[in-house]
Amino acid sequence: MNTPHSELNAVARKMVAPGRGILAIDESFPSIKKRFDSIGVESTEEARRAYRELLITTPGAGDYVSGMILFDETLRQSTAKGEKFVEALNRQDILPGIKVDTGSKPLAGFTGEEVTEGLDGLRARLTEYKNIGAKFCKWRAVINIGAGIPTAGGVQANAHALARYAALCQEQGLVPIVEPEVMMEGDHSIERCYDVTVEVLRRVFTALSDQRVLLEGTILKTSMVIAGKKCPQQAGVRQVADMTVRCLLNAVPAALPGVVFLSGGQSAQIATEHLNAMNAGGRKYPWPLSFSYGRALQDPALKAWKGQAANVTAAQKALSHREKMNSLACAGRYTTDMEKTG
Repeated sequence: MNTPHSELNAVARKMVAPGRGILAIDESFPSIKKRFDSIGVESTEEARRAYRELLITTPGAGDYVSGMILFDETLRQSTAKGEKFVEALNRQDILPGIKVDTGSKPLAGFTGEEVTEGLDGLRARLTEYKNIGAKFCKWRAVINIGAGIPTAGGVQANAHALARYAALCQEQGLVPIVEPEVMMEGDHSIERCYDVTVEVLRRVFTALSDQRVLLEGTILKTSMVIAGKKCPQQAGVRQVADMTVRCLLNAVPAALPGVVFLSGGQSAQIATEHLNAMNAGGRKYPWPLSFSYGRALQDPALKAWKGQAANVTAAQKALSHREKMNSLACAGRYTTDMEKTG
């Protein structure tokens, strides 16, 4: 399949349209179990379906969300009334997306480093996902920071896998989200995170070029430049924003349609504050800076839901509030006072 460059570019640009971002609801079975355990709900197929229906059918979501990243199970499911989730998203002008990697595993010969798997059989899976209705895909690479890591070999293994995945997506007419996540675990400084993130992004874009990936039909999902969770000196909002922007300007080609951030364990409000600080003051960049949050959007809704149908409206209100706050942050128009009116 040879999808015209203009079609890939049009979908990519829609994913980062002004004031809109991406909601990630693509947790694997182990990940969603951890989330449900936190609210005392058993992770059954029906519980997962009901929860994701809540997220997908939140009224007005299309005003703030351009796309949702689904899990394989979710892409095939329907609402309680029988409407396919893909159709429910399309009706709201929200692009259906799908996570296609199969998770990270220890990288042989590289202690402490990981590599993401899922390339075997990917072409056939992408064809199926495209036929079901997916418009874009996501693949996450895990980059750990520690003593002597990441190594050049470890980063290169992940960059190559990301590029191979991206090329296969575009072959099938699907826009790839390329996600190299520099992890927040550890005691590293924000300066160390900056150095690692710049190097990782440069290697990823070199690999994308080597694999003839069309940048105009690709979206970068990246972590912010932030100190490790155990670092005694945590940076303020302004420093995180400034160093993240400087990192992107030094490593990300201008041809890219947009950059979306992962929350990576940040609290819901802090993730919004960081995004807003990058966009505040009318600052202009080669690409829009938006969001592709999972926990930072979902957590308030999950806690409000508690697995009970009677709480769906309250949970959707909590989700809608976070979506609106991050939409405002995309334009640098968010203030913490707005949290009081949520």
